Amino acid sequence: MFERILVPIDNSSHSEHSAEMAIALAEKFNSKLVGCHVYAARLHDARFRQMEAGLPDRYQEKNELRRQRQIHDSLITTGLQTISESYLDVFTTRCQQSGVSCERRVIEGTNYAGLVKEAEAGEYDLVVMGDRGLGAVEGSLIGSVCERVTRQVRCDVLVTKNRLPLDRGVIVAVDGSAQSRAGLKAALNIAKAFDAEVEAVSVFDPNFHIAAFRSLAGVLSEEASKIFRFQEQERLHEEVIHNGLEKIYQGHLDAAATFARTEGIELKTTLLAGKPFQQILRYLQERKPSLLAVGRFGIHRTDSLDIGSTAENLLRLSACNILISNGEESLPETPSHLKEAIEVSWTQEAEARLENVPAFARAMARRAIEDYALRHGYPAVTPEVMTEARGKMGM
Repeated sequence: MFERILVPIDNSSHSEHSAEMAIALAEKFNSKLVGCHVYAARLHDARFRQMEAGLPDRYQEKNELRRQRQIHDSLITTGLQTISESYLDVFTTRCQQSGVSCERRVIEGTNYAGLVKEAEAGEYDLVVMGDRGLGAVEGSLIGSVCERVTRQVRCDVLVTKNRLPLDRGVIVAVDGSAQSRAGLKAALNIAKAFDAEVEAVSVFDPNFHIAAFRSLAGVLSEEASKIFRFQEQERLHEEVIHNGLEKIYQGHLDAAATFARTEGIELKTTLLAGKPFQQILRYLQERKPSLLAVGRFGIHRTDSLDIGSTAENLLRLSACNILISNGEESLPETPSHLKEAIEVSWTQEAEARLENVPAFARAMARRAIEDYALRHGYPAVTPEVMTEARGKMGM
């Protein structure tokens, strides 16, 4: 699965954790590791020139200043190269001791930019790096290098936050998006390789609609409320949209479980309600797995994003090792209850009547009515079925 893995090295304890994780993965997947350190000699050169005006008078003479620059440049470049090679010597030795194939890269430049360029050019399947580095300070949630690399590379990224081995359990966040399905596939492969339990979690958020309606209550005039049919729309959201969302996200979990069985794995599933990143964080604190897998983007992806809000919040706030999946996968099986819902027919009159439902609620209303028709044995949705469903569900 992970044929080629990039491992940024900076001799910090966080870097040591990521190296351990990368070696463990390489042992299971027969991966080739590439240790990489980026040093910034030009940055030191620029900073030295900024400080030249403060040197003692004897160094201000033109030829002497030129000589000092050459000495400084030589010492800094050679010194930083030597330090970089020393970091990678330790990494290489650990790989050899574990019987893992490895290469090494020493790059001059800005740390995160050098790593991103290497990740883009090296055809890597995965980057494994610590959440912070040598510059970590108390109170920081995530290092700037880690966050910038994670945002910019387009392969999977595994950010290590602790030393828990990967056999302590894997949780994957599922929302029906192609990238969350790629995260599911990765989670299943890792769990199988490390003989770990794996669980899928899906979170639907009915609270946004409730908050939106509460905000409308204070601004709609009496006439506008009548036109909008405020009370009826509020009931639709509270009773129908909530149930519709729940069914959709349960369907994503059912599809994940079906796919896992084709891989020989019984997948435990858990459905939660609330803000996705918040509920997942709470669940992680309860379960304490060794790894969380999540798609870089979710179902609400837009072209301007470099990472979705749920993945971004989990990357910063989770205490769990986290795999940000950037691939895309489709699942071969659709849960039976969703197949049936898709196949329910509508008469032309019913379709026309559905147009009266506001656009933002129409898909949810359609699913709720289809579900009602199926449960009551109606072969098609007619205006009469819609009237009945409306009366029973308060639509």
